[in-house]
Amino acid sequence: PIILEAGYFMPNRPFFDNLGTILLLAIVNTLFNTICIGLTLWGFQFTPIYGGTTFGMLPCLVFAALISAVDPVAVLATFSEIHVNDMLYIVVFGESLLNGVVSVVLYRMFDSFAKIGQENIIPVDIVLGVLSFFVVALGGVLIGIIFGVIACFTTKFTEHTPVLEPLIILVYAYLAYLTSEMVSVSGILALTFCGMVMKQYVSFNISKKSDATTEYVLKMLSSIMETIIFMFMGLSTVSDNHSWNTGFVLMTLFVCLLYRVIGIAIFANLANCWRLLELTRIDMLIMSYGGLRGAIAFALALILDETKIERKKEFVTATIAVVFFTVFLQGITIGPLVKLLNVRRKQVEEPTMSAKLTNRMIDHVMTCLEEISGSGGSNSLRDK
Repeated sequence: PIILEAGYFMPNRPFFDNLGTILLLAIVNTLFNTICIGLTLWGFQFTPIYGGTTFGMLPCLVFAALISAVDPVAVLATFSEIHVNDMLYIVVFGESLLNGVVSVVLYRMFDSFAKIGQENIIPVDIVLGVLSFFVVALGGVLIGIIFGVIACFTTKFTEHTPVLEPLIILVYAYLAYLTSEMVSVSGILALTFCGMVMKQYVSFNISKKSDATTEYVLKMLSSIMETIIFMFMGLSTVSDNHSWNTGFVLMTLFVCLLYRVIGIAIFANLANCWRLLELTRIDMLIMSYGGLRGAIAFALALILDETKIERKKEFVTATIAVVFFTVFLQGITIGPLVKLLNVRRKQVEEPTMSAKLTNRMIDHVMTCLEEISGSGGSNSLRDK
């Protein structure tokens, strides 16, 4: 429900306008963070900081893949409350959304390598691991779009049964998630794109009462699920057996913060080379500070196979420490930080009819110019 609510109410135009930046941060930056965090944590085992505890390279890379996952639930909950502008919100949330997919694929790939054994890995395994990312991501997008289109078509014939319209939206979204999980592609992306497609067309097919009901039901379910997730995390913290390694926990916190800042600085400046509205240093600071870890990292840590990953307890304990640090300390202080730095806030007023018509006319003019020049771009793609 949390991801569906985010996709259903996501501002589509800002998302696709910033898609290049989102993909750069979600894919390349996540890969950079995973490799750097994993190798750094593995390298420090040769120092006395871990108290003589040893960690293998592949287990460290598995842990780095899961701890690099910026959680969309935590980001959505935090950034919705502080009301930053649409551009900054969509870049951070879009990155966390796709970043989760990349982290899960890297996690599965390194976990498979750990089960195979470092000495048994061949180049074909690495190639298949890279290809699996595209299959998982594109498969989830495709399934989400298919079920979204079916939902749009179905709601064209529900004018005499408006009571079923909110249920149809929820059922098709759930079917998209179940189908994607059945075929081992990204359920997160399937839900998101299903919600985006439905919002674009379904709201014009259903009655106003059904539209309002859908909005309130999705927001209510999202809040309930968010509460349950963090209750479960709190219960797991006090009930599970943990193995506390102060050096490893502190080093994990340090490298997560360090490489998050370095990665954002490098790739956000790289994205500014083609962006019309450049990301400022303040935007980069908020993006770095808003890299909250949450349920995805925690869940991936719990399902580690202790027979293959001998240091599972240390990894779970470090994951909980990072999640609590980022969610509570960074999540609580990011609001005052936004006010202190005077970050541009979201404009809540509804655009006038004149503004809507002007924007639409400009879209058509830009599409026409792209068609005449023979260079297909985002405008011609949006028009289709």
